[in-house]
Amino acid sequence: MSPPVSDLPDTFTTRDARARGVHPRDLYRWRDEGLVVELSRGVFRGAGAPAATYPDFLAISYRAPRAVICCVSAAAAYDLTDELPGAVQFAVPSRDRPPRIVYPPTEVFRFDAATFEIGLSAIEAAPGEPVRIYDPARTVVDLMRLRHRLGEPLAHAALHRYLRRPDARPTELLRTAARLDVLGPMRTALDVASAR
Repeated sequence: MSPPVSDLPDTFTTRDARARGVHPRDLYRWRDEGLVVELSRGVFRGAGAPAATYPDFLAISYRAPRAVICCVSAAAAYDLTDELPGAVQFAVPSRDRPPRIVYPPTEVFRFDAATFEIGLSAIEAAPGEPVRIYDPARTVVDLMRLRHRLGEPLAHAALHRYLRRPDARPTELLRTAARLDVLGPMRTALDVASAR
């Protein structure tokens, strides 16, 4: 006999449930009865758990533990853009095989393993459940680095919003930009932004 759903953590995987003695038949019955919500294939959250601020980020972190939320998804989380991406954008080291995730929709970026951990931070996707995300400075630099793919207006708008934050650190932006080989464009954009 399976333990009650209340004995499981707020967010858990099929593997976690099996390890605690839950039969797959019971797990899917719980889902069908609305006792748990399936965030992604094999990732569940108890219906009675506190609301998740970023349930899609939570799903990604369980499906791809090394992944880091990045680019427009990170910018939206930090209120650096009003744009909402149609897919959760996350990065994996360039040598890693990106996971195949159908739901939630995702867009995978492959970042150089040597610089992958620069600006690594975390936010709570749900109470007590942190997910990996690049900090605001790294996010702005990545948008500048990928401006030809994601849009130059987006990169510049994120930079302007970043500079209006009370915790803005332009020197950190330049230091991160230098490490990610985009110092020239970042310095130019910063000069233009400062001249306004």
